[in-house]
Amino acid sequence: MSALPRPTTARGEATRGKLLAAAEAEFGENGFASTAVSDITRRAGVAQGTFYLYFPTKADALRQLVQDMGRQLRHALTEGTAGARDRLEVERLGLEAFIDFALEHQNLYKVVMESQFVDDSIYREYYQTLADSYTVNLQRAQARGELRTVDASAQAWALMGVAHFLGLRYAIWERSRPPRNVLDATFDLLAHGIAPGGERGA
Repeated sequence: MSALPRPTTARGEATRGKLLAAAEAEFGENGFASTAVSDITRRAGVAQGTFYLYFPTKADALRQLVQDMGRQLRHALTEGTAGARDRLEVERLGLEAFIDFALEHQNLYKVVMESQFVDDSIYREYYQTLADSYTVNLQRAQARGELRTVDASAQAWALMGVAHFLGLRYAIWERSRPPRNVLDATFDLLAHGIAPGGERGA
């Protein structure tokens, strides 16, 4: 699924940005089904017909928001893990960067979660894109001897699941950063598993 064409002028890009910001706020606060295009344009301060110059449907605006969030998140994780010494440190810093991102983007996080009920393909594309990028990075770390050599795709989805539910509980439900002991316990799980002494099962 490709993104919609971008405007060719600075004014058009600014209008598109206002519409997306308004859609993010409306979808996040009121939900997709309860939001009308007129709510979005009213909040953006533009005529209702202007919306359709940039997005053929309300679902297209949702899709664009989800795609934008994926790009923003990947950028935040890259910045948050810059300078890490090895893959384990990348995972620790990345987990904290993800929580911080979720705290700062309450509406966008909700928009992604809601997209599964609007168009499952939007939701699946978001996570598949993250997983594909994550898998490549884990494979590279395995090749460097920094991680166990196992199915990197399975590792990626499992690690994403951990981050997702920590973000859901703390960033969305409690609107706070996890306590340090929670982050430490989570990272210990990621680094050593759940077997006593870090031993592998039979």
